[in-house]
Amino acid sequence: MPSSDGPFDVGLLSPVTVGHDASVADAEVAAAMVEAELALARASAALGIVPEAAATAIGEALTGYRPDPAALARAAVAGGNPVIPLVAELGRRVTGVDQDAAAWLHRGATSQDIIDTALMLVATRSIAIVDAALGDAVAALRRLADEHRGTLMAARTLTQHSTPTTFGLVASGWLLAVAEARSVLAVRLPAQLGGASGTLASFVELGGDAASALPARFADELHLDRPLAPWHTRRRPVTALGDALVTVVDALGAIASSVATLSRTEIGELAEPAEAGRGGSSAMPQKRNPVLSVLIRSAAQRAPGLAAELHRSAALTVDQRADGAWHAEWPVLRELLRLTLGASAHAAELLAGLQVDAERMRTNLALTGPLIVSERLALVLGPRLGTARVQQLVDRAAHGDDLGALLAAEPELGLDARELAALLDPAAYTGAGDAVIDAALAATSDGTLR
Repeated sequence: MPSSDGPFDVGLLSPVTVGHDASVADAEVAAAMVEAELALARASAALGIVPEAAATAIGEALTGYRPDPAALARAAVAGGNPVIPLVAELGRRVTGVDQDAAAWLHRGATSQDIIDTALMLVATRSIAIVDAALGDAVAALRRLADEHRGTLMAARTLTQHSTPTTFGLVASGWLLAVAEARSVLAVRLPAQLGGASGTLASFVELGGDAASALPARFADELHLDRPLAPWHTRRRPVTALGDALVTVVDALGAIASSVATLSRTEIGELAEPAEAGRGGSSAMPQKRNPVLSVLIRSAAQRAPGLAAELHRSAALTVDQRADGAWHAEWPVLRELLRLTLGASAHAAELLAGLQVDAERMRTNLALTGPLIVSERLALVLGPRLGTARVQQLVDRAAHGDDLGALLAAEPELGLDARELAALLDPAAYTGAGDAVIDAALAATSDGTLR
């Protein structure tokens, strides 16, 4: 029978998350549940629902306590969630300080209050880490957009050369996407407190009119958002968080996909930051694989499905407490947080050290020759030669004729060599690129999309 001396999941099959997922580890979720129980005792005591002495004893017994997540997981099977064995364990610790105080632990709450609140705590702390990485990514993209506003390259549509553009303009598009995702992720997550069926009846029974103020006071203790009402079966806080996380990973995945493509051997316009030992192949020592991009793309492949699962769970939530749909959210939300943590960290590193080969961009652009400005020719010359004649000339050039010579031979145009060179210059056909870059830089001056 298989056995293991260590944790089940150390990231062996999820390298994008390794070293970046400590904030969502089981130990952090368990510790957050203890924090929720402590906050409930403090908030209840502040409103006269729990004796002050009991809250003090609970605080003395539990402050800083971190349960063993493995033991808690094993014990959770019998009741279907980890709060049941956790409360029993915490009760034993409180009894060691004040036997009477143990009766006030978890008083009036239900397991979902504690787990939902703990997950919102863990998510809030993880979002702060992601936000810092996105801030670094935005700073790197602002620099790339500004520095490379004149770095000419071929735009590609449906994989083919289309018109000239600049890498600065490309980077400005990435910048706006990441800054917008960062703005979307700037959410305040709510605490959860409703009692057994979302009526707060247990708290009213214990504290009367003061109970109506308890959810807000509970949230304040944890620096979470105040809930308008219990959300046991109204799962918008979870699905909205999942959607925001996917928005981040989508933006980073699109960048990684472009970097991976443009770093292909035959294109060679971009390269990931070099680091000894990174990007090697077990079979081909000459290779330098775009590993950061690969890892980010792996997260981007998985994230949307996880968000969809959160929505599926929300749609299958029934009654006043769900039978399985709620339970299904826990690992899904945690994995989505985990992927976003990893993807954002790798993206920040990728963009900070991204290598841009301006000469290779020019060389690749030249593969299409003057045809790269064929759209311009249609716009400028169409009124003078007729659209059909311009198309004929472009078609001949596409089959090997010299476009410059063809245009010079058109008597209706009468273009001299200087005028012809200016017309065919790809650098003169980048449109409002500089203005777009300036607008992107202005809109992201504080690191988000304003």
